[in-house]
Amino acid sequence: MTAPAAPARQAAPTYVRAAVPTLWPMLRLRLRRDRLQLPIWLLSLAVIALLAGIAVPASFGTLADREALVQIAVGTPSILMLRGEPRGPTTDALLFFSMFANLAAAVAFMSTFLAVRHSRAEEEAGRSELIGATVAGRVVPLLATVLFGVVASLAAGAAVALALVIAGLDPLGSLVTGASLAATGVAFLGVGVVAAQLMRTSRGANGLAAAVVGLAYVLRAAGDAGGTPSADGLSLTSAWPSWLSPIGWGQRTRAFTENNPAPLLLAVALAGLLVAVAVLLQSRRDTGSSVFAERAGRPAAGWLLHGSLGLAWRLHWPAILGWAITGLLFGLLAGSLGETVVELMEGNPVFQNVLVGLAGGRGAIIDLFTATLFSLVGVLATAAAIQAMLRARQEEAAGIAEAMLSTSLGRIRWLFDYVIVGLAGIVLVLAAAVAGAAAGLLRSANAGDRIDSVLAAGAAQLPAALLLLSVAAVLVALLPRLSIGLSWGLLLAAVVVGQFGDLLDLPQWLRDLSPFSHTPIVAAAEVDWSGAWWMPALAVLLAAVAAVGIRRRDLAL
Repeated sequence: MTAPAAPARQAAPTYVRAAVPTLWPMLRLRLRRDRLQLPIWLLSLAVIALLAGIAVPASFGTLADREALVQIAVGTPSILMLRGEPRGPTTDALLFFSMFANLAAAVAFMSTFLAVRHSRAEEEAGRSELIGATVAGRVVPLLATVLFGVVASLAAGAAVALALVIAGLDPLGSLVTGASLAATGVAFLGVGVVAAQLMRTSRGANGLAAAVVGLAYVLRAAGDAGGTPSADGLSLTSAWPSWLSPIGWGQRTRAFTENNPAPLLLAVALAGLLVAVAVLLQSRRDTGSSVFAERAGRPAAGWLLHGSLGLAWRLHWPAILGWAITGLLFGLLAGSLGETVVELMEGNPVFQNVLVGLAGGRGAIIDLFTATLFSLVGVLATAAAIQAMLRARQEEAAGIAEAMLSTSLGRIRWLFDYVIVGLAGIVLVLAAAVAGAAAGLLRSANAGDRIDSVLAAGAAQLPAALLLLSVAAVLVALLPRLSIGLSWGLLLAAVVVGQFGDLLDLPQWLRDLSPFSHTPIVAAAEVDWSGAWWMPALAVLLAAVAAVGIRRRDLAL
């Protein structure tokens, strides 16, 4: 008799033939769910690149102007931390230096949010368990998320490259810039899918991924601030910390000058390694579980969980913790490098007369450096608040809010629980940054005065963050299905217009629309605190509009 064929050898090919065709439908499903958010990201990135490509040549048209600007940037670590690595006075190189690091950070957040949204969030909603019970299995949906994220990153790079070409920049340099952004997005896509395996909730995964993005930005900034300038002061070679950051790898391509794509291989290799780790973890764990398991709950709820506000805080505090850690890192960087900035300026003959003539001397330079970095901390605090506010929309879409509102909990109280959690996020991120900066400034002369300046710089970021938190609340109340994409899009637009409006040569009326344009600059000779009064007042008014809106509409599942 002939022995029967072993079924195990035929099962794998049959499974593969049945599972692979499901990849395309899952890609279409992800595209459908991101049909609003992804175009907003792509359009925002392209518009920023186009405006920068038009404004920089118009603002610095002569070679002498560009050389003076680059020499000032090379000698000013705070500018290097916010902008990047200068590589010459040409218009194209100046543009790449001015915008790449911040565009790369935006693409990194886009990729991590996308990865978590289509992996861990799907498990929380219970959809992954249903799909895993089909022939698609558990790994194919993860691969579909990775493939969709790669396509999104390539689309972001292509949108920026096309915008730069339309603005009249060198096509090869534009292509290298787009490739650098795409590679950065792919690298952080790997960060996002691994974070989704490590953390039990999408909030925790987003918080962890955001902390990694912040760390990568800080490493790139530290490498640029400690870089070695050329003899003529027209270029700079970043120090070793930038090699630890995917954003630094993209910057090392030095688009429009060297056009060297070799560093991008590091980003691709990192992405491949992280995706392999995510696939391994996905195949070995139970659906709904995570590597870092949540602690077992107590038999009876504590006093914090006796109300809806405590529940909202309990669900969202891991994400706020991630943002606070990032703020702490920025604060430590601002405080510890303040004296280094002054020492570098004292060693540069170009700035010696500036230091002598500047009111406040060394202290004024440190205060200006600290205020510059705290403008980024303000953006982090605002992002933490918006993420907390949008949690309300996610709870509504998943049907959880419907169950809670069937009790005695009112709609206004339910909405404002998340407003309060967002406010707590703002305060904690700013407090962490202030604590870090104060610790770093202890070795400075007149440390008490410097710490007072840090406290003022932290308080100055609060009004704009409050206003954008209230805007997000209004969007959740009035436009629930569009609220997530619009909230993040408005934050990105506010950052670009408010913090880069001068560089982009935007009209004043447009700059005035950004709350960040009205943030008090505490290092200035005369601080204008008017924005600290009218922005909170407007935030209260918008919160009232949100309260009226949430009472009058039906739940949008």
